[in-house]
Amino acid sequence: MNSNAMPHQKILRIPDVQKKTGMSRSTIYSKLNPSSKYFDPTFPRPIRLGNGPTSSVGLIESEIDVWIEARAAARHVAEVI
Repeated sequence: MNSNAMPHQKILRIPDVQKKTGMSRSTIYSKLNPSSKYFDPTFPRPIRLGNGPTSSVGLIESEIDVWIEARAAARHVAEVI
C-alpha cells in the first residue's frame, strides 16, 4: 500500500448532506454563497464530480463531520460563558 495514499473519502451528494445536517437544500446553498446573509465561511466547499460547469457537486463527508463537531464544540463554549 502506498504510504502517501489518502484515506478513503466518501463524497456526499446534496440530499445526503441534507440528511446529515438537517438543513434544507436552500440553507446549504445559502451557507455557500458569499452574497447571502447566511454565508458561513467555515462550511465545507463542494467539489465538482464532472468536468463541465453544470456538473454535479458533492461534499466530502469527513469535512461535514468536522464542521458539525466544531459547531457542537462552539455550543459548549458558549454554555460555559
